[in-house]
Amino acid sequence: MASFFDDPRLLAPRQTVRENLPGGAFVLRNPEPLGPYPRAAGAWLEHWAATTPDAPAFAEPSPGDATGGAWVTLSWGALRRRAGAVAQALLDLDLPPDSPVVVLSDNALDHLVLKLACMHVGRPVCTVSSGYTRLAGGDYTRLLGILQQLGPALLYAADAGVYAAAMTQAASTPAARGAPLVFSRGAADVPGTLAFDALAGAAETPAVMRAFERVGPDTHAKYLLTSGSTGHPKVVINTQRMLCANQQMMAQTMRWTQHEPTVLLDWLPWSHTFGGNHNINLILRTGGTMYIDDGRPLPGLIERTVAHLRHVQPTIQFNVPRAYEMLLPALEADPDLARRYFEKMRMVFYAGAGMPVAIWKRLEAVAAKVRDEPVWFTTSWGSTETAPAVTFANWRLDRPGVIGLPMPGAELKFVPNGDKLELRVRGPNVFPGYRGDETATRAAFDEDGYYRIGDAGRLLDPADDLSGVVFDGRVAEDFKLGSGTWVSVGTLRLAVVTALAPLAQDVVVTGHDRAEIGVLVFVGEAGRRHPPDELRGLVRARLQALHDEAGGSSKAPGRALLLPDAPSLATGEITDKGYVNQRLVLARRAAEVERLHAAPRGTAEPDVVVL
Repeated sequence: MASFFDDPRLLAPRQTVRENLPGGAFVLRNPEPLGPYPRAAGAWLEHWAATTPDAPAFAEPSPGDATGGAWVTLSWGALRRRAGAVAQALLDLDLPPDSPVVVLSDNALDHLVLKLACMHVGRPVCTVSSGYTRLAGGDYTRLLGILQQLGPALLYAADAGVYAAAMTQAASTPAARGAPLVFSRGAADVPGTLAFDALAGAAETPAVMRAFERVGPDTHAKYLLTSGSTGHPKVVINTQRMLCANQQMMAQTMRWTQHEPTVLLDWLPWSHTFGGNHNINLILRTGGTMYIDDGRPLPGLIERTVAHLRHVQPTIQFNVPRAYEMLLPALEADPDLARRYFEKMRMVFYAGAGMPVAIWKRLEAVAAKVRDEPVWFTTSWGSTETAPAVTFANWRLDRPGVIGLPMPGAELKFVPNGDKLELRVRGPNVFPGYRGDETATRAAFDEDGYYRIGDAGRLLDPADDLSGVVFDGRVAEDFKLGSGTWVSVGTLRLAVVTALAPLAQDVVVTGHDRAEIGVLVFVGEAGRRHPPDELRGLVRARLQALHDEAGGSSKAPGRALLLPDAPSLATGEITDKGYVNQRLVLARRAAEVERLHAAPRGTAEPDVVVL
């Protein structure tokens, strides 16, 4: 592994330059200039369709296959032909200009083709999380609010049997009235709708390439939605420049991806920037292969991912910490599966939430049994507004926490904010603004044009710029206790999850304006194996140890409420990426928070722990 880290042809060296600013602020930049990148993401599709037309590009599980090893595959040539046909159909529909195509269903080949077709002819596309549709239980209030913001030109979903109710209700609203409805399956059962195969059957004309030639760096490629935990989601404009520049940043950092085929097995939802930009665009840029995983890091669905891993060997694994935690039992129990999983792996990458040390160490232990070289665990950092990657840790890390250093083309400003350093970002991968919201756009940027991302960070070693940036929580999530002491929510959450592993699936930190810190504990499968009294005792002992180590009630939780139910994906408590939305949980479970902090010491409540 040492040769990999020492070979500049495979991995960029760690480097940064610093500019000190007045008032204790400073900027870190990568000294390597950003190289040229295409004007539009469609250039990648054109390139691979011409140079490797028969190579596999994207694949989805074959319908009805129970083994996890049968796939429907599109080669690069077939993907270009199908995207070109759909692009022609979109032009023929003469849709309203500047209005997006909106997708309401999960990752699939037809979904991908539609996205690529839209971007090829300059039509923005927006994928809305299926949590607003498939999992909404018939309440489409939030979905209709989103569509009011988007004003869709066309609505697409995979299966009329699943999505017809949401689609037809959406089509009756003023914002979407007149928009064609398209289904891959079941269109014949919904009067007035179009079958996706009809779009894919169009004969491409020169009009498609004429439209493609008009697509430029400032053309809106996608609209992505913020989480909307404090109100309606904001619509983030993603331009072609953002997508292409960000991939060039990654290419100059992860240099091996320019020389070796990239193979991904990936479930991360395309409604989010991690799966929809970072991972799809990596395959588009490198000409690799993505196998679309229909599993999820959820009970009853992780087994599907495990089945696929018996047939697909990723060269890079992109995932959230929760998914690694759920994969571990299968990897630990089956050395042959673990050997296949790690055999061709260059990098195990986590993002979306902090990686607990316990999970990191268990993965290292499994890998050590089945391969000679240690596995490289690393991460990146960014947001929906940055397309997404700003930093990357392109060196060996010995523990989670460090999020890397700025990649070429990115500037990272550190601004004192209370007792923290607020992070701000500038570069060609940064968004131009929120669609239809000038007030929010102006508030998003500082006087020097840096995007106020809302996170805090610090150098691991303040005396060494190359030591790397440590994520220091969300500025907006942090709060003060009644004593006036600030609580760093992100840092504390990770410490508690690590201390309670594997008893807890996740925790939410409480205590705003109260006397002490508390936590809502989502009990995991391992925790539920213990009798209630035994579980309370284990949690008490571990929280007491954390409390003693931290040195006070202002730095560690003094009470906990054990929640038997998992955070709800349907209500947004857990996001599609698998991490807990702290603010939304606190809002939805305000009564539980009140009960937790009202419980006296010595309480007999069976689900409350008070130190």
